Amino acid sequence: MSRAPEHSAEFASERRRMVEHDLKGRGIKAPRVLTAFETVPRHRFVPEEFRCQSYDDHPITIGHGQTISQPYMVALMTQMLRLQGNERVLEIGTGSGYQTAVLAELAREVYTVERIAELSRRAGDTLDALGYENVHFRIGDGTLGWPEESPFDRILATAGAPKVPQPLLDQIAEGGWLVIPVGDAYSQTLVKAEKLKGMIVESRSTACVFVKLIGKEGWRAGE
Repeated sequence: MSRAPEHSAEFASERRRMVEHDLKGRGIKAPRVLTAFETVPRHRFVPEEFRCQSYDDHPITIGHGQTISQPYMVALMTQMLRLQGNERVLEIGTGSGYQTAVLAELAREVYTVERIAELSRRAGDTLDALGYENVHFRIGDGTLGWPEESPFDRILATAGAPKVPQPLLDQIAEGGWLVIPVGDAYSQTLVKAEKLKGMIVESRSTACVFVKLIGKEGWRAGE
């Protein structure tokens, strides 16, 4: 894994407050996850006009109808991945790049797919500026995954789907799993799909609300 070499002290107290109140205070316990959230400067991924809200526990618009998810939800989904440091992770929906940076702190390699080219380029510029070297970018339909680089130890989707896309299930490594919000356009539930002896075992947990996962195996644009 490759961490950002150095972050300024700017917003350091806000990051600590976020971790103590919004993460630890709501049940996020994984030490490596908490350390990643203390490290990654969320304000660098937020548009300038909303920077004062960077460490508040709510989503923030980033343009193109997309958002940077609330810190608690990013932490919860990251904790569900149970990353140890040697994994190859596929992220569906690069967005701002904040979740990408958190994953890059915790995994060996991160492969991230974004359908909106401007968001992918902007996230790439931010991650490059912060010194991350273990992130690989693709612009395209995230519901199809990244078959050329599969299988992946973990897959994380950062948008809600009407069902779990079959291509993503096909790209889970044996013993690995996928975390994805599944439901209708207005509310979803976090689904964990684990591959055990070639079979997919699904479990459901927390209710959530995400933007739509647009693509061939997700929602159609305009629906």
